Amino acid sequence: MSKPLLTILATACALTLPALAHSRQVNLSVQLKNYGGDGAYLAAYLTDAKGAYAGTLWVAGGKAKYYKHLADWNRLSAGDSKRLTGVTGASVGAGRTLKVTADLADALIDAGYEIHIDAAVEDKRDSPSEIRIPLSTANAGKPQAGKQYIQALTYQLQ
Repeated sequence: MSKPLLTILATACALTLPALAHSRQVNLSVQLKNYGGDGAYLAAYLTDAKGAYAGTLWVAGGKAKYYKHLADWNRLSAGDSKRLTGVTGASVGAGRTLKVTADLADALIDAGYEIHIDAAVEDKRDSPSEIRIPLSTANAGKPQAGKQYIQALTYQLQ
């Protein structure tokens, strides 16, 4: 097997089979700005140290026809047929907070992986990779400001 294929398989197993590996709970809190518009579609996902898609944590927004506006996530995750299994919910209103909990393999933390949040709001500009933050113990608990719609992303490791 090629090295990239082995990396993809290892990552997929680490994300989808956390019960078989040591895992940690990651709690994301995404506070939106009061941007004066409709609810935001958000995609929270991971990339590896080379920027390759590693898995979807959550997608806020129930109408798949709008997922194309979550451009980076949509482009990177297009080949992942299971990307939405159990990881979708309603869009998030302006000024509100999205809270998401995920189990991630310990091997992903402090290993060059990044949490990304893409954002899109109807009749407003899309914001691919609105936030990118390394998944590390050092960044846990530290709010990270977004570029356009997100006031702050904070995550906690349990």
